[in-house]
Amino acid sequence: MKPIAAARALFALALAAMLGVAAPAAAQDEDSGEPVGEPVAGTSLRDRDFGVLTRQFGLDRRVEMYQWRRAADPSAGQGGYERIWNSAPIDSTHFAPGHVNPTRLPLENRRWWSDSATLDGRALDSEVLRALGEWKVFRPNFSRLPSNLAATFQPEGDGLGSSENPLAPQIGDLRVTWRELRLPALEGKLELRDAAWRLKPEAAAAALNAAPPRSNATVLGERPRDERWSWGWLVAGVALAAALLLWLRGRRRRAARVDSAS
Repeated sequence: MKPIAAARALFALALAAMLGVAAPAAAQDEDSGEPVGEPVAGTSLRDRDFGVLTRQFGLDRRVEMYQWRRAADPSAGQGGYERIWNSAPIDSTHFAPGHVNPTRLPLENRRWWSDSATLDGRALDSEVLRALGEWKVFRPNFSRLPSNLAATFQPEGDGLGSSENPLAPQIGDLRVTWRELRLPALEGKLELRDAAWRLKPEAAAAALNAAPPRSNATVLGERPRDERWSWGWLVAGVALAAALLLWLRGRRRRAARVDSAS
């Protein structure tokens, strides 16, 4: 192979190598980069019993009943008993007469999770919602309250209550409140794995009040860096090939001038 042809081939190979490494690197940056948009909850969540709706990532219904319980100080309360709001039935089987609680809550506590949440057009793993989501009390719009419940409940605080006089509730009265799940800022907490946004291992550990597993070694879940190639070496290779090509062309021209002169 002639020197100029060899130099051209070397230049082409160096340029191809540069482009070949650049393309996977760009794809890697796109696949493992930070999300750029805001998470979308997807399908609205609905408490059909009350017609309560949220467009956030979770919906929580809390039902409390006014009940008797034994007082911590027997000399306090009413004969050693006191009345409180509680979200679970209090067993009054062995309570003194006149301190009987209903045996169950007429309504159950329930929680709904979004199963269609996305971020930048990709699925958002449910573990992200459960680990990072923050429950916030909100006051729903009760315009869709069914007529049978509207006859029992009235607006009370941020929710609904069944007390005829909210200032003087009776044993067995109910109050219902709702919370919706909101997501905090997600920067630095997610990574793309299996075509979905998932918690980085260190973010999952932090959510469990544990130290994130970081060290000088490669962090679990991150792609190891290939130290055999770098942009500096690639640029140097292309520059060397270009310089060799120019030198050979100059040599050929000088040889041609010498031949023509003789």
